[in-house]
Amino acid sequence: MNKLSLIKTFTTICETKDISLSANKLSMSESDIYNHISLLEEIIHTKLIQHSKNNFNLTNAGETFLVFAHTLLMKNHKNMIKLTDHDQIFSIRIGMPTDYIEIYLKTYLINFIKIFTNIELNIDTDVSGNLFKRLDNQEFDLILATHWQQQAGATLLYERRFHWVAAKDGISHQQQPRPIALYPENCPIRVQVFAHYQIGMPLLNIVLTSPSPHALCQVVESDLAIAPIAEFRINDNMMILDPSEYQLPPLPTFNESIYVATPDSAAVNFLSDLFQAIKH
Repeated sequence: MNKLSLIKTFTTICETKDISLSANKLSMSESDIYNHISLLEEIIHTKLIQHSKNNFNLTNAGETFLVFAHTLLMKNHKNMIKLTDHDQIFSIRIGMPTDYIEIYLKTYLINFIKIFTNIELNIDTDVSGNLFKRLDNQEFDLILATHWQQQAGATLLYERRFHWVAAKDGISHQQQPRPIALYPENCPIRVQVFAHYQIGMPLLNIVLTSPSPHALCQVVESDLAIAPIAEFRINDNMMILDPSEYQLPPLPTFNESIYVATPDSAAVNFLSDLFQAIKH
């Protein structure tokens, strides 16, 4: 069975919230509607819809899956058929920072692509500065990367505000030299820390270098160091430091964007559309 027809049945039910109306709209029997949904849930091993005679609700997984489904169907249908019903496998080389992997795995993105398209993903993680260089060297078809300036040809996903953060009620931010945790060399966040460091500021002692934001957060919470942390990761065990008060390098707003090396590829463009569709 054409998987696109399963997707179409699912999105139609989500729009009508009524099995009978969906059957009429799709010129199908109600039993076929139920069979389509059951088969779809069987394929992805996930419950998408909770329904009874007078009640219809999407599960959390169903809400996420609906985003992908709309993205698949709203684009050029001819190109989408190439990605779903053709024997050809489209291989895409993707680069992204390490912590992005967790974000996009949680959205079922990888499983969706694996099941509903003929796209084969080859994912490599690196810091953003290295990703830009490797994209220029044609090692990737698409990257997701962080920068403090909007780059030519980029598609913005998010703007991220970073803050210097210390442990709540801790002492690390008062120590001399200041113990800090940073991302590795060529990370734009690290680059900007030293770009804005000025003579007269307290000496900085790097006690941890890691590509993992979780590692930086743990070091901060343990009061072993201060670190530049994205605003959405700051929790109640941390406190934000005013750069002026504590003589720390100011941090610009960073952006997370998509950069495409092969803009004429239907598969790459489709994947870019999916990343944009699941912005959170």
